[in-house]
Amino acid sequence: MTSNGSNAERVNPVLRVSQLDALELNKALEQLVWSQFSSCFHGFKPGLLAHIEPEVKAFLWLFLWRFTIYSKNATVGQTILNIQYKNDLSQTQKYQPLSKRQKLWYLICTVGGRWLEERCYDLFSSRQLESFFRTKHFINFVAGLLKLCGLLNFLIFLQKGKFATFTERILGIRSVFCRPQNVRQIGFEYMNRELLWHGFAEFLIYLLPLINMQKLKLKISSWSLPIAVFSNSENTLAAHCKECAVCGEWPTMPHTIGCSHVFCYYCIKSNCLFDMYFTCPKCGTEVHNLQPLKYKIEMTEVHTL
Repeated sequence: MTSNGSNAERVNPVLRVSQLDALELNKALEQLVWSQFSSCFHGFKPGLLAHIEPEVKAFLWLFLWRFTIYSKNATVGQTILNIQYKNDLSQTQKYQPLSKRQKLWYLICTVGGRWLEERCYDLFSSRQLESFFRTKHFINFVAGLLKLCGLLNFLIFLQKGKFATFTERILGIRSVFCRPQNVRQIGFEYMNRELLWHGFAEFLIYLLPLINMQKLKLKISSWSLPIAVFSNSENTLAAHCKECAVCGEWPTMPHTIGCSHVFCYYCIKSNCLFDMYFTCPKCGTEVHNLQPLKYKIEMTEVHTL
Protein backbone atom coordinates (compact mmCIF):
# COMPACT_ATOMS: atom_id res chain seq x y z
CA MET A 1 0.00 0.00 0.00
CA THR A 2 2.81 2.37 0.87
CA SER A 3 4.66 1.71 -2.36
CA ASN A 4 1.49 2.28 -4.38
CA GLY A 5 0.85 5.54 -2.59
CA SER A 6 4.41 6.71 -3.14
CA ASN A 7 4.22 5.76 -6.80
CA ALA A 8 0.96 7.66 -7.22
CA GLU A 9 2.49 10.61 -5.43
CA ARG A 10 5.52 10.51 -7.70
CA VAL A 11 3.49 10.10 -10.88
CA ASN A 12 1.03 12.91 -10.11
CA PRO A 13 2.93 15.75 -8.44
CA VAL A 14 1.38 19.15 -7.93
CA LEU A 15 2.93 21.46 -10.47
CA ARG A 16 4.67 24.55 -9.19
CA VAL A 17 2.76 26.72 -11.63
CA SER A 18 -0.53 25.29 -10.35
CA GLN A 19 0.33 26.23 -6.77
CA LEU A 20 1.36 29.74 -7.82
CA ASP A 21 -1.79 30.11 -9.91
CA ALA A 22 -3.87 29.13 -6.87
CA LEU A 23 -2.21 31.90 -4.84
CA GLU A 24 -2.89 34.45 -7.57
CA LEU A 25 -6.51 33.35 -7.79
CA ASN A 26 -6.87 33.80 -4.03
CA LYS A 27 -5.50 37.34 -4.25
CA ALA A 28 -7.84 38.16 -7.14
CA LEU A 29 -10.81 36.81 -5.18
CA GLU A 30 -9.95 38.91 -2.13
CA GLN A 31 -9.67 42.04 -4.26
CA LEU A 32 -12.99 41.24 -5.92
CA VAL A 33 -14.76 40.67 -2.60
CA TRP A 34 -13.39 43.87 -1.12
CA SER A 35 -14.28 45.94 -4.18
CA GLN A 36 -17.82 44.57 -4.17
CA PHE A 37 -18.18 45.21 -0.45
CA SER A 38 -16.78 48.75 -0.58
CA SER A 39 -19.03 49.61 -3.55
CA CYS A 40 -22.03 49.09 -1.24
CA PHE A 41 -20.96 52.20 0.75
CA HIS A 42 -20.40 54.58 -2.16
CA GLY A 43 -23.60 56.42 -1.35
CA PHE A 44 -22.59 57.07 2.26
CA LYS A 45 -20.23 59.61 3.72
CA PRO A 46 -16.69 59.36 2.28
CA GLY A 47 -14.23 57.71 4.64
CA LEU A 48 -16.89 55.80 6.53
CA LEU A 49 -14.89 52.55 6.47
CA ALA A 50 -11.46 54.17 6.85
CA HIS A 51 -11.31 53.81 10.64
CA ILE A 52 -12.51 50.21 10.75
CA GLU A 53 -11.12 48.97 7.43
CA PRO A 54 -8.66 46.42 8.94
CA GLU A 55 -11.40 44.91 11.11
CA VAL A 56 -13.85 44.72 8.19
CA LYS A 57 -11.25 43.02 6.01
CA ALA A 58 -10.43 40.59 8.80
CA PHE A 59 -14.13 39.71 9.14
CA LEU A 60 -14.43 39.10 5.39
CA TRP A 61 -11.30 36.91 5.31
CA LEU A 62 -12.63 35.04 8.35
CA PHE A 63 -15.85 34.40 6.46
CA LEU A 64 -13.92 33.07 3.47
CA TRP A 65 -11.74 30.91 5.72
CA ARG A 66 -14.83 29.34 7.31
CA PHE A 67 -16.21 28.10 3.99
CA THR A 68 -12.91 27.21 2.31
CA ILE A 69 -10.06 26.02 4.54
CA TYR A 70 -12.19 25.00 7.51
CA SER A 71 -14.83 23.06 5.56
CA LYS A 72 -13.06 21.95 2.36
CA ASN A 73 -9.33 21.96 3.26
CA ALA A 74 -8.73 24.12 0.18
CA THR A 75 -8.88 27.75 -0.84
CA VAL A 76 -11.02 28.97 -3.72
CA GLY A 77 -8.06 29.03 -6.10
CA GLN A 78 -7.08 25.50 -5.12
CA THR A 79 -10.64 24.25 -5.62
CA ILE A 80 -10.67 25.65 -9.15
CA LEU A 81 -7.39 23.88 -9.94
CA ASN A 82 -8.40 20.57 -8.29
CA ILE A 83 -5.95 21.04 -5.39
CA GLN A 84 -6.40 20.77 -1.65
CA TYR A 85 -4.25 20.83 1.47
CA LYS A 86 -2.85 17.65 3.02
CA ASN A 87 -1.51 17.17 6.52
CA ASP A 88 2.15 16.58 5.71
CA LEU A 89 3.00 15.89 9.36
CA SER A 90 1.22 12.54 9.26
CA GLN A 91 3.41 9.48 8.74
CA THR A 92 1.00 7.66 6.43
CA GLN A 93 1.11 8.04 2.67
CA LYS A 94 -2.67 8.22 2.41
CA TYR A 95 -4.45 11.52 2.28
CA GLN A 96 -4.94 13.05 5.71
CA PRO A 97 -7.05 16.25 6.05
CA LEU A 98 -5.83 19.16 8.09
CA SER A 99 -6.32 19.02 11.81
CA LYS A 100 -8.34 21.69 13.59
CA ARG A 101 -5.15 23.03 15.17
CA GLN A 102 -3.57 23.50 11.74
CA LYS A 103 -6.69 25.24 10.46
CA LEU A 104 -6.77 27.63 13.42
CA TRP A 105 -3.07 28.41 13.13
CA TYR A 106 -3.57 29.02 9.42
CA LEU A 107 -6.29 31.55 10.33
CA ILE A 108 -4.02 33.24 12.87
CA CYS A 109 -1.03 33.43 10.50
CA THR A 110 -2.97 34.73 7.51
CA VAL A 111 -5.93 36.76 8.72
CA GLY A 112 -4.51 37.69 12.12
CA GLY A 113 -1.09 38.49 10.66
CA ARG A 114 -2.46 40.89 8.08
CA TRP A 115 -4.73 42.55 10.62
CA LEU A 116 -1.79 43.03 13.01
CA GLU A 117 0.34 44.44 10.21
CA GLU A 118 -2.25 47.13 9.49
CA ARG A 119 -3.08 47.88 13.14
CA CYS A 120 0.31 47.56 14.84
CA TYR A 121 1.18 51.26 14.70
CA ASP A 122 -2.25 52.30 15.98
CA LEU A 123 -1.99 49.88 18.90
CA PHE A 124 1.33 51.28 20.13
CA SER A 125 0.90 54.95 19.18
CA SER A 126 -0.61 55.80 22.61
CA ARG A 127 2.65 54.98 24.39
CA GLN A 128 5.53 57.35 25.05
CA LEU A 129 7.62 58.56 22.14
CA GLU A 130 10.75 56.56 22.96
CA SER A 131 8.86 53.33 23.51
CA PHE A 132 6.89 53.94 20.34
CA PHE A 133 10.06 54.30 18.26
CA ARG A 134 11.51 51.17 19.81
CA THR A 135 8.34 49.27 19.07
CA LYS A 136 8.33 50.62 15.52
CA HIS A 137 11.92 49.47 14.92
CA PHE A 138 11.11 46.08 16.38
CA ILE A 139 8.04 45.69 14.16
CA ASN A 140 10.03 46.72 11.07
CA PHE A 141 12.75 44.22 11.99
CA VAL A 142 10.24 41.39 12.43
CA ALA A 143 8.49 42.29 9.16
CA GLY A 144 11.80 42.32 7.29
CA LEU A 145 12.79 38.99 8.84
CA LEU A 146 9.51 37.42 7.77
CA LYS A 147 9.93 38.72 4.21
CA LEU A 148 13.45 37.28 4.12
CA CYS A 149 12.14 33.92 5.32
CA GLY A 150 9.44 34.09 2.68
CA LEU A 151 12.08 34.71 0.00
CA LEU A 152 14.20 31.78 1.14
CA ASN A 153 11.12 29.58 1.28
CA PHE A 154 10.21 30.60 -2.28
CA LEU A 155 13.67 29.69 -3.55
CA ILE A 156 13.41 26.28 -1.87
CA PHE A 157 9.93 25.89 -3.34
CA LEU A 158 11.24 26.52 -6.85
CA GLN A 159 13.79 23.76 -6.34
CA LYS A 160 11.68 21.10 -4.61
CA GLY A 161 8.10 22.08 -5.50
CA LYS A 162 6.70 21.85 -1.95
CA PHE A 163 5.31 24.55 0.40
CA ALA A 164 4.67 27.56 -1.80
CA THR A 165 4.38 29.91 1.20
CA PHE A 166 6.26 30.20 4.48
CA THR A 167 3.03 29.59 6.41
CA GLU A 168 2.54 26.23 4.70
CA ARG A 169 6.07 25.16 5.63
CA ILE A 170 5.68 26.16 9.29
CA LEU A 171 2.31 24.43 9.70
CA GLY A 172 3.28 21.36 7.69
CA ILE A 173 0.46 21.58 5.16
CA ARG A 174 1.11 20.54 1.59
CA SER A 175 -0.81 20.99 -1.65
CA VAL A 176 -1.90 17.76 -3.36
CA PHE A 177 -4.30 16.89 -6.15
CA CYS A 178 -7.80 15.88 -5.12
CA ARG A 179 -7.80 13.08 -7.70
CA PRO A 180 -5.13 11.67 -10.02
CA GLN A 181 -4.50 13.85 -13.04
CA ASN A 182 -5.10 12.28 -16.41
CA VAL A 183 -2.73 12.89 -19.28
CA ARG A 184 -4.38 15.35 -21.63
CA GLN A 185 -4.18 14.89 -25.37
CA ILE A 186 -3.32 18.26 -26.80
CA GLY A 187 -3.63 18.89 -30.52
CA PHE A 188 -1.68 21.68 -32.15
CA GLU A 189 -3.42 21.67 -35.55
CA TYR A 190 -5.39 24.84 -34.82
CA MET A 191 -2.36 26.60 -33.39
CA ASN A 192 -0.28 25.61 -36.41
CA ARG A 193 -2.90 27.00 -38.77
CA GLU A 194 -3.08 30.24 -36.82
CA LEU A 195 0.71 30.62 -36.77
CA LEU A 196 0.91 29.89 -40.51
CA TRP A 197 -1.84 32.38 -41.33
CA HIS A 198 -0.36 35.12 -39.12
CA GLY A 199 3.06 34.57 -40.66
CA PHE A 200 1.59 34.78 -44.15
CA ALA A 201 -0.36 37.93 -43.27
CA GLU A 202 2.73 39.62 -41.85
CA PHE A 203 4.66 38.66 -44.99
CA LEU A 204 1.97 40.26 -47.18
CA ILE A 205 1.93 43.41 -45.03
CA TYR A 206 5.69 43.68 -45.51
CA LEU A 207 5.65 42.82 -49.23
CA LEU A 208 2.68 44.79 -50.61
CA PRO A 209 4.14 48.30 -50.05
CA LEU A 210 7.20 47.25 -52.08
CA ILE A 211 5.12 46.31 -55.16
CA ASN A 212 4.18 49.01 -57.65
CA MET A 213 0.58 47.95 -58.17
CA GLN A 214 -0.09 50.58 -60.84
CA LYS A 215 2.83 49.47 -62.97
CA LEU A 216 1.90 45.83 -62.52
CA LYS A 217 -1.68 46.56 -63.56
CA LEU A 218 -0.54 48.41 -66.65
CA LYS A 219 1.86 45.63 -67.54
CA ILE A 220 -0.90 43.02 -67.34
CA SER A 221 -3.28 45.20 -69.35
CA SER A 222 -0.64 45.70 -72.04
CA TRP A 223 -0.29 41.94 -72.38
CA SER A 224 -4.01 41.28 -72.56
CA LEU A 225 -5.09 44.18 -74.79
CA PRO A 226 -3.93 44.53 -78.40
CA ILE A 227 -1.68 47.47 -79.11
CA ALA A 228 -2.83 49.79 -81.89
CA VAL A 229 -0.22 50.86 -84.41
CA PHE A 230 -0.19 54.54 -85.16
CA SER A 231 1.79 56.65 -87.55
CA ASN A 232 4.71 58.53 -86.12
CA SER A 233 3.83 61.72 -87.88
CA GLU A 234 2.73 64.69 -85.84
CA ASN A 235 -0.48 65.07 -87.88
CA THR A 236 -1.55 61.50 -87.12
CA LEU A 237 -0.63 62.01 -83.46
CA ALA A 238 -2.78 65.09 -83.24
CA ALA A 239 -5.64 63.46 -85.13
CA HIS A 240 -5.91 60.31 -82.97
CA CYS A 241 -4.95 61.63 -79.55
CA LYS A 242 -7.70 63.90 -78.39
CA GLU A 243 -7.59 62.77 -74.76
CA CYS A 244 -4.98 62.31 -72.04
CA ALA A 245 -3.89 58.69 -71.68
CA VAL A 246 -3.97 59.05 -67.88
CA CYS A 247 -7.03 61.10 -66.95
CA GLY A 248 -9.05 60.63 -70.16
CA GLU A 249 -9.80 64.36 -70.48
CA TRP A 250 -8.79 66.87 -73.13
CA PRO A 251 -5.00 67.21 -72.69
CA THR A 252 -3.90 70.37 -70.91
CA MET A 253 -0.43 71.45 -72.02
CA PRO A 254 -0.12 68.22 -74.04
CA HIS A 255 3.15 66.31 -73.84
CA THR A 256 4.40 63.06 -75.31
CA ILE A 257 6.84 60.48 -73.99
CA GLY A 258 7.88 58.94 -77.31
CA CYS A 259 4.81 56.87 -78.10
CA SER A 260 1.64 57.66 -80.04
CA HIS A 261 -0.29 58.89 -76.99
CA VAL A 262 -0.67 62.34 -75.48
CA PHE A 263 -0.66 63.29 -71.79
CA CYS A 264 -1.49 66.32 -69.71
CA TYR A 265 1.68 67.88 -68.43
CA TYR A 266 0.56 67.63 -64.80
CA CYS A 267 -0.59 64.01 -65.21
CA ILE A 268 2.62 62.74 -66.76
CA LYS A 269 4.89 64.84 -64.56
CA SER A 270 3.26 63.79 -61.27
CA ASN A 271 3.32 60.13 -62.27
CA CYS A 272 6.97 60.34 -63.30
CA LEU A 273 7.87 61.96 -59.96
CA PHE A 274 5.96 59.30 -58.09
CA ASP A 275 7.38 56.40 -60.13
CA MET A 276 10.64 56.78 -62.02
CA TYR A 277 9.77 53.64 -64.02
CA PHE A 278 6.37 54.91 -65.13
CA THR A 279 5.10 53.51 -68.43
CA CYS A 280 2.30 54.52 -70.76
CA PRO A 281 -1.05 53.10 -69.58
CA LYS A 282 -2.12 52.41 -73.15
CA CYS A 283 0.89 50.74 -74.74
CA GLY A 284 3.40 50.22 -71.91
CA THR A 285 6.13 52.43 -73.38
CA GLU A 286 8.61 53.74 -70.84
CA VAL A 287 9.24 57.44 -70.46
CA HIS A 288 12.30 58.13 -72.59
CA ASN A 289 11.96 61.83 -73.25
CA LEU A 290 9.17 64.11 -72.07
CA GLN A 291 8.52 66.62 -74.82
CA PRO A 292 5.68 69.10 -75.41
CA LEU A 293 3.49 68.33 -78.38
CA LYS A 294 4.48 70.71 -81.19
CA TYR A 295 1.29 70.30 -83.18
CA LYS A 296 -1.35 72.77 -81.94
CA ILE A 297 -4.60 71.09 -80.96
CA GLU A 298 -7.48 73.49 -81.11
CA MET A 299 -10.32 73.15 -78.62
CA THR A 300 -12.80 73.71 -81.46
CA GLU A 301 -11.93 70.25 -82.75
CA VAL A 302 -13.79 68.73 -79.81
CA HIS A 303 -17.12 69.75 -81.26
CA THR A 304 -16.32 68.18 -84.61
CA LEU A 305 -15.70 64.71 -83.06
